[in-house]
Amino acid sequence: MDVYEAVASRRSVRRFTDRPVPREVLERVLSAAVWAPSGSNLQPWHAFVLTGEPLESVKKRAGARLAAGDPWDEPEYEQYPAHLKSPYQERRSAFGEQRYGSLGIPRADVEARQRAASANWDCFGAPAAMFCYVDRDLGRPQWSDVGMFLQTVMLLLRAEGLHSCTQMAWAKFHRTVAETVLPPRDLTLFCGMSIGYECPDAHPTRTGRAPVRETVTFVDC
Repeated sequence: MDVYEAVASRRSVRRFTDRPVPREVLERVLSAAVWAPSGSNLQPWHAFVLTGEPLESVKKRAGARLAAGDPWDEPEYEQYPAHLKSPYQERRSAFGEQRYGSLGIPRADVEARQRAASANWDCFGAPAAMFCYVDRDLGRPQWSDVGMFLQTVMLLLRAEGLHSCTQMAWAKFHRTVAETVLPPRDLTLFCGMSIGYECPDAHPTRTGRAPVRETVTFVDC
């Protein structure tokens, strides 16, 4: 798979089979992903990969909290501005319409949307997950570096025939994740990433993108 094909076929998959992901594949992907760029080569990412019983434990703990109606953990960073301006709010709304529309859930059915969203904390059935942390003392440029690392991981997973879904949702249950991975106290959970093989009957959808002319400006001589 060449790079263009990997980019074109990468999407956020939200239904996985239970087929195990071989440890050697994950090690191969992450050994290559460390070559992702970072300012002054700080390499500010800290990743924890869970499979088997440890991952099931995290899922069960999160599921129990959902069932009990426990509130989300105190946020460690702002996922979105309180008031998204145009065109970002429109893009977010369009994503929601497509995401839940593909599941046959109307906008007014808030309860059904919440049930669908709760699948985040089961990693959409994926047999492997990566939880990515960043040192809380670092700044926005280093968070950007973490994003480049995550993108590199996702493209390499495609080269291995795997799919993924990055999930900031896990930051809402960062205490639950910490009970299993035991991260150093100076780290903040940025996101989780579900990893596995896509379910054949998942009915994949891919959110559209703005035309290049809306996000890119060519300044020619």
